[in-house]
Amino acid sequence: MDEKPRSGPIEAPADFEDAFRAHFAPVYRFIARRVGTDLAENLAAETFATAFRRRGSYDPARGSVRSWLFGIAANLLRTYLRDEQELLELDARLESGGTPSFEDDADSRVAAAALMPRIAGALAALNPEQRDVLLLHAWADLSHEEIAAALGIANGTARSRLSRARAALRAHLGEFDFSLWTFKESDHA
Repeated sequence: MDEKPRSGPIEAPADFEDAFRAHFAPVYRFIARRVGTDLAENLAAETFATAFRRRGSYDPARGSVRSWLFGIAANLLRTYLRDEQELLELDARLESGGTPSFEDDADSRVAAAALMPRIAGALAALNPEQRDVLLLHAWADLSHEEIAAALGIANGTARSRLSRARAALRAHLGEFDFSLWTFKESDHA
């Protein structure tokens, strides 16, 4: 989503209201994919409360309003989920006790429930910096430049972390086909 660059801080409440209307839903969805809808409501609200308090310090030279808001959201997620690594490792060890509430057919729900621990284990194997970059790219649909601005890192660093995260997932998951949510069958001749 391209955004018209701002020329300065977001000082007027109407300007902030415009930013809220344009970006609340994507920020909420990003957070919800990481922590679920219950906590996402609180964290999305806190993201925008923090942004409102800091609106005068927004610097358009450092990135778009969108990347600034996602950066705040990513920082809040890190604060609330310092133990995310341990939880993902625990999820990877646990057998799936139920099926997630997908709107797909029963076969898709069963397949997703079976794959969830393996994918959680692969995400847990990433270092936190790689996981943040990967999830901002995959779940928030941020570009490399937006990820860099959101996390306060160099563009090349964002690209490098994303590349390493993808390589680590490929190494951990092997022949997993994300488009079909299955592992490719290998011929055993």
